[in-house]
Amino acid sequence: MANARNAAAASPPPPSSSSSYSSSASDGEILRSLHRLARDLAAAEAPAPFLETVFAAVSRRAKLLAAVFDDLLRCGRLPRSASLCLREVLLVLQRFKAVVADCSARSRMRLLLQADEVAARVRELQHDLATLLDLLPVPELGLADDVVDLLALASRQCRRSSPSADAAEHELKAGVLALIQEVEREIVPERERLEGILEEVGINDPACCSDEIETLEREIGDRVAERWTSAMIALVGLLRYAKCVLFTAATPRPMDTKVDVDDDDDDDDAEPPSPPPDFRCPISLDLMRDPVVSASGQTYDRESITRWFGSGKSTCPKTGQVLANLELVPNKALKNLISRWCRENGVAMESSEPSKPEPAPVVTANKAALEAARMTASFLVKKLSVSFSPAAANRVVHEIRQLARSGNDTRAFIGEAGAVPLLVPLLHSDDTATQLNAVTALLNLSILDANKKRIMHSEGAVEAICHAMGSGATWRAKENAAATVLSLASVHSYRRRLGRNPRVVERVVHLVRTGPSSTKKDALAALLCLSGERENVGKLVEAGAAEAALSAISEEETAVAVLASLAKRGGAEAIVNIDGAVVRLVAELRRGTEWSRECAAAALVLLCRRVGAAVVAQVMSVSGVEWAIWELMATGTERARRKAASLGRACRRWAAAEQTAEYPATSDVTTTAITAS
Repeated sequence: MANARNAAAASPPPPSSSSSYSSSASDGEILRSLHRLARDLAAAEAPAPFLETVFAAVSRRAKLLAAVFDDLLRCGRLPRSASLCLREVLLVLQRFKAVVADCSARSRMRLLLQADEVAARVRELQHDLATLLDLLPVPELGLADDVVDLLALASRQCRRSSPSADAAEHELKAGVLALIQEVEREIVPERERLEGILEEVGINDPACCSDEIETLEREIGDRVAERWTSAMIALVGLLRYAKCVLFTAATPRPMDTKVDVDDDDDDDDAEPPSPPPDFRCPISLDLMRDPVVSASGQTYDRESITRWFGSGKSTCPKTGQVLANLELVPNKALKNLISRWCRENGVAMESSEPSKPEPAPVVTANKAALEAARMTASFLVKKLSVSFSPAAANRVVHEIRQLARSGNDTRAFIGEAGAVPLLVPLLHSDDTATQLNAVTALLNLSILDANKKRIMHSEGAVEAICHAMGSGATWRAKENAAATVLSLASVHSYRRRLGRNPRVVERVVHLVRTGPSSTKKDALAALLCLSGERENVGKLVEAGAAEAALSAISEEETAVAVLASLAKRGGAEAIVNIDGAVVRLVAELRRGTEWSRECAAAALVLLCRRVGAAVVAQVMSVSGVEWAIWELMATGTERARRKAASLGRACRRWAAAEQTAEYPATSDVTTTAITAS
């Protein structure tokens, strides 16, 4: 069913009368198309149990027409009046097929809410079809008597007034709406009643329930049914609760842990799968999280193209053309494809920097949705507290992990229910999936400031995160543990506390040195955050943070930012003492990304100011450095231009001093002049 929905959602809208079949199409082509459409409609299945009556009626009419068209295919040229009439019949059948495709693409709950509208649309099309069949000049077609009878029967059936919806359907819809009202009044739904309603809707396993939630959320975001938006939001929360209550005993879908769980211990060092080229941003070359289309028609990740525009540019980075405007249009089709690829390959779709604020939701959650989320959180935490077997615990933690992705309100409910102290010990679990789900759940929860406090004050939490970073069963677990450190360190007081912990610093630095690219990226981001506190810099330098960042300078632009941050807060001499550090920074100034060039300029200026003329001499010894400085002054961001200008002034003063020999490079006067620049 999910594949059918995706195919229907991706298919183009039905052609209009002006574009579907022109008058130049032959009668044979029209008849073959009619026959094919009639067979397709005859085989169409109801997308939900409560629509079986409506779809069965369409199927019966289509079977009769398929037999008629099959007989007509053996006829010769059609009379003109019959040909014109059958072309109109073709348009009606195309609209029938469009209704079927649209229903297949909708969520079942939305279909239930709009069942009357679907039935009304089908009745209208049946009436149009009956009118055309009555106008068809049957005597001129030379059909056999039994085929004429089939045509007449099809016309009578289309004329027959079918009820808008049967009593069972109305009762089911009323039951769902009543359930929403009860949840709104904080009444916990009875398990048997909830199970019965989902069975009638056609949701009877965890995969189907997950697909329904995803489809509903997409429809809410696309605002496809404004009248029912409030009920649909409540139903998302209710379905999440139902999934946990009814299907928690089921094993998580393989797509949720496909890459995170390694079947072979020897393959533990393997990197996560590389995304397809079309899923990468042309600017950052990373997987696009929010693809948008620019005025040139090229697709970029929103964060990267926004940064490009923010630097003062108004051209397309890929084609170089000047853009008529800087408007960005979301590429929802590509985002859905990327989301599916991430689910199938176990790649986290959420941002790797969880401390960043989330975009404002399209629609605010209503009372029923919030109460359903609270009930779900409470149920899962209670279940986790009594889960004795590793398999049972893993299933519950997996659901908590998924639930914690759905918004800050839900994160608050999970934290208030007491999930953090129960998750912390699971970071030491020997079960690979359980450890991964636990650390990822903590990461998701840590986005909320109140949960940051709960984690930092939970006994053994920091030690457990260190254990996951150092002894995690997979790189994904280590990566998410580092991302959790990054999230926690966004709070000033926690940043100091984490920086004072030698195990935290040691583990993060080790991940920068040894981790694959995605893990290294999160570890560098955590280092950057920790280095924002001056009192942490000494411990970071002692642990080898400068060397680790320098080793990653050609792989991750964040590495240059780490060096600039360390240089700013007391680590300048340690950086200069690393063999080749200045040369590497100058190379990044010449060939790096826009941000890394900016950070390299800032780092070099700081090294020159903090250490003195010896650093300027190293800078000037690199061939082509003057050209790199001038180019950055001309094309860089505002900050990059300022830093490049400062570096240029320091270099000119050093060169002048060398030429005139007014003072040696090691004197205090030179150092003072450089510092003043």
